[in-house]
Amino acid sequence: MRATPCRFLLLAAIALLASVPAGAASLVDANAATRDFIRATMKDRGIPGLQVAVIRDGRLLLSESHGLANVENRQPVERTTLFPINSATKAFTGVAVMQLVQAGRIDLQAPISTYLPDLPPDWRGIRVRQLLAHTSGLPDIVDAQGLVGGGSEQDAWRAVMRMPLEAKPGERFAYNQTNYGLLARIVERQAAMPYEDFVAGRQFAPLGMRRSVFGDSYDLVAGAATVYSFFPRRTDAPDAPARLSHWFYDVPRGLWAGGGIQTTADELALWLMALLQGRLIDAGLRERMWVPERLDDGSEGDWGAGWPVAGASPHREATAMGGARAAFRVYPDEGLAVVVLTNLVGADPQAFIPQIAGFYRAVPAGRPH
Repeated sequence: MRATPCRFLLLAAIALLASVPAGAASLVDANAATRDFIRATMKDRGIPGLQVAVIRDGRLLLSESHGLANVENRQPVERTTLFPINSATKAFTGVAVMQLVQAGRIDLQAPISTYLPDLPPDWRGIRVRQLLAHTSGLPDIVDAQGLVGGGSEQDAWRAVMRMPLEAKPGERFAYNQTNYGLLARIVERQAAMPYEDFVAGRQFAPLGMRRSVFGDSYDLVAGAATVYSFFPRRTDAPDAPARLSHWFYDVPRGLWAGGGIQTTADELALWLMALLQGRLIDAGLRERMWVPERLDDGSEGDWGAGWPVAGASPHREATAMGGARAAFRVYPDEGLAVVVLTNLVGADPQAFIPQIAGFYRAVPAGRPH
């Protein structure tokens, strides 16, 4: 079965939270509660395989692998198994842009035509920060059928550039992939190298993220988990029972900035610790990255620079999620972050990460080591 009502998850969370002594939980208690919760959630949601990692105050508190990376061959998930994080890649792009801001090569307030002169007239005044926060008003290069235009990536860019703006820049939030395709081009121009080389050289390599790569279902990536779903095929009868089957996804190279990374929970934990410790970008720029973009009417949009953000100090959240199967959430004021990677489309780990985070809030904070 694919999933039972969410009431089960709520009851499970309440029961597990009750098992952790309030205000005096040990790390052993929190890890045991997380382990039990993960197993129950995997069973309830039909998740074949999963990695989970928890960090706090510069320490890796938990890193575990559960289930199967490949169901038909009974291949278990290892800590080295790669999972696609899809749109959570946008958080890495946010950091890449901020690294170039820190180097004086990008101005977030600048019109994007400063860096990309060959754009349609209506696009030229959009600000870099509006691309990052999905407030550009641009049409989306991807629709329900895939790339617009029905052809190659180049055909899609030609097609989308002929479309009218969907809103005045800064008028409203509207998530789309065109924004991050353009950000990749800006990074490439200002870094004088391909987008993926800049991310690998400035984020993966310095942190020892040796397994993290770019690619999609069509690339031959050693050690990658097989992705599944319970969604019906187009040829299935309307009343056909749900069944686990392969899921294929295609991310053209020009859109890798919006969804191309494959990685592990351990390597994401390294990246998040470095981010929280100011080793990737200065603390001031990191905080700026997690400020919601203000719309023209003064209200806050849903995103900062590459991240959906919510809440106010001391309960802020910055979340990255992708493919309805991978997510990591940072609680900046608590020095806490949780990573959950799965190989099931529709697992939606961002929905149950808060329960995991709750197990660790009662654990006494420790000094980084």
